Amino acid sequence: MSVHAKDPWVLGISASHNGGACLLHGDDIVVAVQEERLVRDKRARTRGACNPLSVRYCLDAAGIEPRELDMVVLCAAQSNRSAANDLQSNRFLRPQEHGIRTLSIPHHLGHAAGAFATSGFSAAAILIVDGMGSPQADLTPEEIDVVVGSPVCGHETISLYRACGSTLTPLAKHLVDHGNWMTPAPNGTGMQRFGSLGGMYGAVAEQIFGDPLDGAGKVMGLAPFGKPTLAVAEFLEVDGDRFRFKDGVPQQFQSEARWPECEEQYNDLAASVQQALEDALLLLAKRLRTLSGERRLCYAGGVALNSVANERLVKAGIFDEIFFMPAAEDSGTAIGAAYFGLWQLRSAHRPRPPRPDALGRTYLSSEIASALERTPGVVARATPSIAAEAAELLAAGGTLGWFQGGAELGPRALGQRSILADARRVETKDRLNASIKFREAFRPFAPAILQEEVSAWFDVEAAFDSPYMLRVCRFREEVTALVPAVIHADGTGRVQTVRREANPLFHELLECFKARTGVPLLLNTSFNIAGDPIVETPRDALWTLLSSALDAVAIGEFMVTKAPGIRTLMDLTATLVAESAAVHPTVDGPPINPHQKLPCAFVEDALSWMQDEIGSLGMPYVTFRVPAHSGWVMHVYPAGVTQVTQLMDGTRNGWQILQQLQTRADASITVRQLESLLRTFAMAGIASFAKPGA
Repeated sequence: MSVHAKDPWVLGISASHNGGACLLHGDDIVVAVQEERLVRDKRARTRGACNPLSVRYCLDAAGIEPRELDMVVLCAAQSNRSAANDLQSNRFLRPQEHGIRTLSIPHHLGHAAGAFATSGFSAAAILIVDGMGSPQADLTPEEIDVVVGSPVCGHETISLYRACGSTLTPLAKHLVDHGNWMTPAPNGTGMQRFGSLGGMYGAVAEQIFGDPLDGAGKVMGLAPFGKPTLAVAEFLEVDGDRFRFKDGVPQQFQSEARWPECEEQYNDLAASVQQALEDALLLLAKRLRTLSGERRLCYAGGVALNSVANERLVKAGIFDEIFFMPAAEDSGTAIGAAYFGLWQLRSAHRPRPPRPDALGRTYLSSEIASALERTPGVVARATPSIAAEAAELLAAGGTLGWFQGGAELGPRALGQRSILADARRVETKDRLNASIKFREAFRPFAPAILQEEVSAWFDVEAAFDSPYMLRVCRFREEVTALVPAVIHADGTGRVQTVRREANPLFHELLECFKARTGVPLLLNTSFNIAGDPIVETPRDALWTLLSSALDAVAIGEFMVTKAPGIRTLMDLTATLVAESAAVHPTVDGPPINPHQKLPCAFVEDALSWMQDEIGSLGMPYVTFRVPAHSGWVMHVYPAGVTQVTQLMDGTRNGWQILQQLQTRADASITVRQLESLLRTFAMAGIASFAKPGA
C-alpha cells in the first residue's frame, strides 16, 4: 500500500514513437499529454531512461515533485529491457532515491488497460490491433501461454483479453516473426511486404503516399473514391485461428510512383485494403465474443483509429456495446500503464463513465495574457461571450482557431484545440486544404454536431453518440445540400456529437451558430498546420495564427486577430536570440547522451535544398539548445540553415530574407519552406520577431 496520501500518485509513461505521460491521483486522471505537443516534433519518441517533457508537464500541472509519486509504470512500444527504457536510470525521477516502485508492462497490455479503465465497464472483452508491439521476451507468462502458433522472435500484432475488475486475462495473442510487420520488397522497389493488419494498411499507405503512419488516414479517406478490385484473399487468408499474410498484392505494385500518379489504380488499392481490414476485424470480433463470453467490447491500438471499420464493427452487432478509446494510438498506453500500476497498489477497479478527451492542463488567463503580450503582430480583445462572437465570425464565412480548456490526448480535435468553419460553404473546404491545412483536396473534414440534433442530420437513432469522432455515419439525403464542406464522396461524415455536460462552451458555440444559421453543426479539424503537432500552449496557437490563413483565434476570453498590415509572420522582422540558442556547427556533431538530452527534433520540410543532408548526422549540421516546458530540447538542422540565421539581424522581414536567399546560387527555397522554418524558430524560442519599425 502507499506510504503517502490515501489516494496514490501513479505516473504512466508511454515509451514509443508517439509517446506521452499520464498522472493518476487515485482513480482520477489528473493530466495526460503527448510528448509531440511539447517538443513540437510530430511523433516525438520517449524513453524511460530519459527525461521526457511530458513527465515534467504532468508533475508541474499537479504541483507535485517526483518524490511524492507512489509508482511509475512504463509501457514500451518495443523492448522494455533496453538501457534506454531503464526507469532506474531516469535522473529526473530517481526512483531508487525516492523509494518509488517501478514496473514495466508489455505494449498491448498497456493498450488494453487504458481502453478498459476509461470505458466505464466493470467487465468487457478487449481487442488490440496495431502494427507491432512488444517482443515475446517482454510478455507476461499468462500472455505467452496463449500465443497463437509458434512464432520465431515474435512481436505482438493482435491481442484478445477479457477484463473483470482489476484483472485482465489474455485469451489469444498473435505475433509476427522477427518483428517483420513491414519488410522491404525483395528487389528493393515497390510495395513492402507485411506481417500484421497494421502493417498491411501501412504498406499500402506507404505505396500510395510515401508514409506508412501519416498516410494511413489518407488511405481511409481515399477508399470511397475506388472499388475493392483486389480480393481479400490476395492480402491474407485465415489459417485456423491466425492470419497468414500474402504477397499477392505487393507483387502487383512494383512502381515507386505516388498519388496522384496512378490515381485510379491507387483509389482501388485503397478501397481493397479497407475491405480486407474490415473483414479481418469482423473475424477477430466474432472469435473474441466466443472466447470471452462478454457482451461489451473495448477496442484500441492504432488500427482502432479507422473510423470506417469501427462503424462496420458496430453495425455487425457482434457486441451489444463498443467503447472506442479516443487515444487509441500509442500515447494512450500511458493511461493504461498508470491504471495498471494503480491496480497493483490496491487491487480494485472502480468503473466511471467515460470522460471527455480533454486531459491536458488548462492555461490560466494570466498565461494567455502573457503569451499575447509577447507575440508580435496580433491584436486581442476580451469579450463577455466568446461563443456568440465566434458564431458570428463563422456564420460570416471566417475560419477560427478554437483554444479552450485542456488539450485532447488522442489525435482527434474535439473542441479544445480545433480549427472551425462553416460547413455550409463548399469553398471553405478548399480554402482550408489549400492555405491552412496544406493537404490533399480529397481528404474529408469532420462535422461536430449538437448531440440532441444528430438523428435529424444523420441516418442514426436519437440515442446515437460519438463523442470521440471515431464513427462514420451517412448523412440523411434531405440535408446533404446544406453542409457540403463535411460530406465525403460516399455521403458520410466522421461524426462528433457534443453534449452540454461534456463540453459546455463548445456546445454553447454550436447552439449560437444554430440560432444564426439554422444549422447545428460546424466543420471541425485539428488546430495545426500540416506536419506540425496539434497546438498545446497559447503561444503555439498564436504563432499558428500568424503562420496560416486563419482569420482569428478564440483563446480563453480573447478573440485574437492579426494586426493591421500583417498577413503572415513573413511580414515581421526576425532576430536570432543568441542568449537562448547555442549554435554549434560541426561535421560529426556533439555527443548526444540519452540520459541527459531529449531526442532531437528534425525539421525536414523547411529546407529542401539541404534535404539529403538531414538524415545523416555525419553530414554538416547545426544544433540549437532551447528551453521548453521546464526542460530543454535539441533542434537539429542541416548546416545550410546558417544562411537563414545570418540574415536574421532584426532589420529584415521574412520577404527580405527570402529575396536574399534566392539571389544565392546555392540556396533554393520557397515561401512556404521559409515560413515553416521561421515558425519553428519562433515557437522554439530560437528567434524573436517584431512588427517593422517596432
